[in-house]
Amino acid sequence: MDYNKAKPDDRSDNAEKLEQMVQNTYENIEKAEETIQFSDGENIQKIKDKNEKRRASIEGMKAEIQDETNAQNNKYQ
Repeated sequence: MDYNKAKPDDRSDNAEKLEQMVQNTYENIEKAEETIQFSDGENIQKIKDKNEKRRASIEGMKAEIQDETNAQNNKYQ
């Protein structure tokens, strides 16, 4: 067996994986916002800050989804 040969990069399900990650991140935002009512001032700000980072991450993932979709449509050329 030749271990030096690299496996071809299988990107066929990347867009689907990214879409699931976006959905999971939205769910995490919702859960975090639900906990705000039980938190004190310092923790509320931490939750809000983290959710802002999550929203920025979602935007990045959406851009990656678009890139992957375009790559699939162009047959990765």
